[in-house]
Amino acid sequence: MPRSTPDDAERRGRRPIGTWPAVGVTVAVLVAANLALHYWTGLPGLVTAIVVSGVLLGVLWWAGGTRADAGLAPGTLARGARWALALIGLVGVVYLAGALLPATRTLFEDRRYGGMDGSEVMLRVLVLVPVGTVLVEETAFRGVLYGLVRRDRGAVWATAVSSLLFGLWHVLPSLHLATEKPALTTVFGRSGPGAALAVLGAVLFTAAAGVLFCELRRRSGSLLAPMGLHWALNAFGYLVGYLLR
Repeated sequence: MPRSTPDDAERRGRRPIGTWPAVGVTVAVLVAANLALHYWTGLPGLVTAIVVSGVLLGVLWWAGGTRADAGLAPGTLARGARWALALIGLVGVVYLAGALLPATRTLFEDRRYGGMDGSEVMLRVLVLVPVGTVLVEETAFRGVLYGLVRRDRGAVWATAVSSLLFGLWHVLPSLHLATEKPALTTVFGRSGPGAALAVLGAVLFTAAAGVLFCELRRRSGSLLAPMGLHWALNAFGYLVGYLLR
């Protein structure tokens, strides 16, 4: 008689829905969450991010998924943490070099930093980015969506679906990107078509980043690896942008 595994134990007693209905529910939750997080900031945004992350993990569980499907299997956490720390260090070195070189320094300029003080920047780096951005996005795209689709179609399909939706997730945050970052204003201008091109560029860029995040998830077997890189890219961006304003 075959021995049961921890994943088998997690599935016992459930009447799971199908993979693609679960993907549909996940996308519906993310559409609502995207609108809410675009308009709700501060504590309401943080609470929303935590609740949405929990709901999405519940959808994965409802579909018969396990902690391993979410990239949260206990046996992979140490490996994922090592990957995360290495990636954070790498991003720190790259950002430092970019900030010191005159040719790349302007890429970090952002008009949104003009009214921030040090305490607000640290709030973003230590709370808003890890909880309001990294937690909900990694849980959604490299955890739940990736885990659901991979079980049914494999890693290539999982990467494609997750990354495409991750790019579309960034449409709303990118609406004013061309006017907020001087380096992009010089490229796209301030016209409507220029703003649309900037949004399209942001969607394509974040979709490509999603592919990288998915590959980190696949290679490390853990959600912690893309979480570490995601946090470093955003948090160090705030720090460098604030220091160079």
